[in-house]
Amino acid sequence: MGYMSQKGYDELVAKLQHMESVDRPAASAAIAEARDKGDLSENAEYDAAKEWQGKLETEIAILKKTIMEAKIIDTTHMDTDTVQILATVELKNMKSGMKMKYRIVSATEADLRAGKISVETPIAKGLLGKKVGDVAEVKVPAGVLQLEVLSISYEE
Repeated sequence: MGYMSQKGYDELVAKLQHMESVDRPAASAAIAEARDKGDLSENAEYDAAKEWQGKLETEIAILKKTIMEAKIIDTTHMDTDTVQILATVELKNMKSGMKMKYRIVSATEADLRAGKISVETPIAKGLLGKKVGDVAEVKVPAGVLQLEVLSISYEE
């Protein structure tokens, strides 16, 4: 079961619909077009189209399973006293003084460029349960980070 926001869930459903209604027919058309070109035993275009279709069907199956097992969290009733999944946390690196802001999300919603980190990352794991003012010691490949929790909020 994967916890996610309503927005993340809606994005996955839209992606699945696009894959089923646009990508799947395109893959079938590519196979049919390649098949029409003759001998399939030496047809690289046909092999590539079949491979694309196989990958697409696998991804569709994974998305369907993720959507089916999703547990949507209503952030309007979340306790802002402690860091939990879907929290937006403002942090300060105690060593460098650098401030950063992350939203802790499910692995399927993670996007570092958008400031969304997976709940499965060492940083997120180290922050879960912390309160404003707490310092989390997070073990990362480069060593140990000391991150002070400056604020906790829940925003969509």
